[in-house]
Amino acid sequence: MIGRGTKRGKGQKMPEWTDFFAAEVGASAALAGLVIVAISINLAKIISYPWLPGRAAETLVAPTGVLVTSSYMLVPHQPAQQLSVELVATGLVMWLVPMVIQLRTVLGASKLPRRSMAVRCVLTQVSALPIVVSGIFVWTGAPDAIAWMVPGIIASLIATVINAWVLLVEILR
Repeated sequence: MIGRGTKRGKGQKMPEWTDFFAAEVGASAALAGLVIVAISINLAKIISYPWLPGRAAETLVAPTGVLVTSSYMLVPHQPAQQLSVELVATGLVMWLVPMVIQLRTVLGASKLPRRSMAVRCVLTQVSALPIVVSGIFVWTGAPDAIAWMVPGIIASLIATVINAWVLLVEILR
């Protein structure tokens, strides 16, 4: 059984990570709220561009994924295998949904800057795949399994801020 005071992966006790994941729950919830406000403020403008509704939806995936992942990490006395499945499933959703949106965007719009799409694609990979890797490592009991989530969580928050900026400010240019 995994929980507070027990190990999640060799050498990783949950109390060492509790503050981090509690902070990420709050930060990701606040960021998701910001994105919802940004979308609602500029909804008419977002809908007027065929590729922006997908980007708005994509933007909500990252902070929601961080919120869900961090919440799973705070559940006490959770078996490692259950946590592993939750992390892998969440990471795969965080990867699949934006990738589908990005693929549809690329196929449907020919005037989008390639650099912008490349950045979005890279941020999706860097956000989601470390969560998947961490879930696999939690299953195997690998050392530093939890630490693998950190770059994914940070990248998710960065991607969300970038997309929120586009939906709130850049759209008005």
